[in-house]
Amino acid sequence: MAASKKTLTAESTLPGEWTVVLSRRGRQRRNPPLPKTLVQKQQQLPWAPTDFEINFVRESKLMQKIQITLKKLEISQFFLTLLDQIETPEMMSCFHRVLSSEVKMKMVIYGIGSVESYESPRLQLSLAILLKRRVSWIGDIEVFDPILSATESRVLEALGCSVLSINEQGRRQAQTPTLFFMPHCEAELYDNLLQANWGVQELNCLVVFGNSFETYEQHLSEFKNSSIIDSTRNILAVRRFTDEFRIKTVSDDYFGAFHDSSWHFFSPVLDTELQLSNC
Repeated sequence: MAASKKTLTAESTLPGEWTVVLSRRGRQRRNPPLPKTLVQKQQQLPWAPTDFEINFVRESKLMQKIQITLKKLEISQFFLTLLDQIETPEMMSCFHRVLSSEVKMKMVIYGIGSVESYESPRLQLSLAILLKRRVSWIGDIEVFDPILSATESRVLEALGCSVLSINEQGRRQAQTPTLFFMPHCEAELYDNLLQANWGVQELNCLVVFGNSFETYEQHLSEFKNSSIIDSTRNILAVRRFTDEFRIKTVSDDYFGAFHDSSWHFFSPVLDTELQLSNC
């Protein structure tokens, strides 16, 4: 992914907002899909912040902003409601199924945006950190966004997160239970993730927190453009075996950062369910 912008249309919107949809690049996948391992090798590129400045004043100010956001979010009705949702029998059953015999579930954050410049990315990062602190089975956190600065990367590391040095283009193949935390990312990024994990075993290892796939399906049904449908074909196909739980934003304070977000769990049983010929 190129510079990460939390918007899915060609027209600019406020940071943190999204509307359904399209791949920014208008990419058309007319050729047969490549094997997952080959796609991954082609797409993974070394990455480092474009700025190399170490600025302790900026780091201190950013850390202070994030600590304020953490404290605000931790006592909010939004966060308490989210924790209650996670603890419902329906969702706990889904989490336990993904965990299987594992004790911890790694968290991978894609497309977080600039936590230094905007409140919505700070709220999203703070939610991820609080989930790790409050939910015993959430393990280590890895973060990537190509727009992260050196200052943001150093602060993220100080908060206990690992900043990836590879741009995976969203194509991380889940070998163990993994929570992909991706609020308001581009549709193409979700599709890349699903494509890289388009197997029964891999999909059963995934949890995706991000834009509602149900909403994508509703909006995309209005489009006749084949390139648009093709760029989101895995999102549409995965709906057949997805359990989706929408979150409640509760108040306007958290609407911009989390509106229309859902938890997604996938439970294909047979390889034949993964055929994309009719999607």
